[in-house]
Amino acid sequence: MEVPIGAFVYATSTAESPDRNQILCCRLRNLTECVTVVVVKIGPTGLVEVCAYDTPDGVYDCCWSELNDSILISACADGTIKVWNIIAPPQTNPLRSFQEHGKEVSSVQWNVDRQDVFLSASWDGTIKLWNMESPTALATFAQHSYVVYNAVWNPRSGNVFASASGDRTVRVWDSREPVPRLTIEAHAGEVLAVDWCKYNDCLLATGSVDKLIRTWDVRAPQRPITELRGHRYAVRRVLFSPHAENILASCGYDMTVRLWDVSAPEDALVRAWDHHTEFSVGVDFSNHQKGLLASTGWDELLFVWNEDQDPRA
Repeated sequence: MEVPIGAFVYATSTAESPDRNQILCCRLRNLTECVTVVVVKIGPTGLVEVCAYDTPDGVYDCCWSELNDSILISACADGTIKVWNIIAPPQTNPLRSFQEHGKEVSSVQWNVDRQDVFLSASWDGTIKLWNMESPTALATFAQHSYVVYNAVWNPRSGNVFASASGDRTVRVWDSREPVPRLTIEAHAGEVLAVDWCKYNDCLLATGSVDKLIRTWDVRAPQRPITELRGHRYAVRRVLFSPHAENILASCGYDMTVRLWDVSAPEDALVRAWDHHTEFSVGVDFSNHQKGLLASTGWDELLFVWNEDQDPRA
């Protein structure tokens, strides 16, 4: 299934809601004008827009609350994190706006284990820990020397997260401590993406502007476990499957979405799709339906498809 999401050239992220049939994405008109956070629903005849919220500046990421499946948050280019309620009257949205970052907020992620806290990462080089009850961040982590593009929670340890930065490192943190427990010199170029394996809380994947995807064991981080080659330009996102320990998805500036088997590095590429006609910048797995994926790109389109099918079908 595919759906045009308006006269927009930038769709940054897809994420499936806890109630299983709604997909969240964010889009912007161009690199300086207004943005819309969009929720679409998977219906019997395809994808239908449920609601949309305009913001005065860019939106680079978004995620659902783990406590309330009507609540979502968005990472904004004006340094704010905005909170939305899709069942509240439009005039009451956004419900809240957190502002402490000095530059664009590049990623947000809710904690699946603790559920009352979420992370934000920013171009100001910091990561912040928040909850909905506090008007200010609970903690700030400021050891990176350049832009932090991504920060993700460990799936089994509610206080542990990893961050990916333009300083070419990936760092592993305990949210109760101000400095990282581990720093990995991960790539020769900026690291744009990081994700934890859902079945092995010691396994990380990273993606970089050097076009490489690498996997790492945080217990032996001196060298990567595997190195996956295939993307022709920067790797924008990497994401482990919630259904299989060895399956990894990626998307990149070569306009492709790829599926990998990290347990078979000599023949790791499972599938590659070229359905986007501009940068592919968002990819996600369905948590509830095995084989279902979604992707977004600068071509103004959101695709939802089964991995055995053509996304354009």
